[in-house]
Amino acid sequence: MNKLQKKILIFLIILDLLTPAGILLPMAFNANDAWGEWSAETVKGLIGYVPDGLQKYSKTYKAPLPDYSLNTNDASTTHKSIYYMLSGIVGAAAALGVTIFISKIIIKK
Repeated sequence: MNKLQKKILIFLIILDLLTPAGILLPMAFNANDAWGEWSAETVKGLIGYVPDGLQKYSKTYKAPLPDYSLNTNDASTTHKSIYYMLSGIVGAAAALGVTIFISKIIIKK
C-alpha cells in the first residue's frame, strides 16, 4: 500500500467514525429522521405530495437493517450508532469490492 492509499484509508476510517453524527444530529434538532432518509409518508408531510418515482419504488426496496438496528424496538442511541457505523463499513466494502471487480475486468481487456 503506497502513501496516498494509506492517507485515503485513514480519511475513510475517520469518515466512518463520524457516521453516528447522522443519528445524533437529527436527535439534537428534533428532526426525527436523518436528512434524505424519509419515507414516502414523511415526504408527503414535508412537501404536500409524493413524487411519482418515490411512490412507485418506495415499497420495492427493504433495508437490510431497518432503522439501523437488528431489533427495531431497541431505541438505544449507542446501538443505533454502532449499527450505523457497521452499515457504513459494509457499504464502503461493497463499493470497494465492485470497483475492484470492474477494474480487473477492464484491465484484462
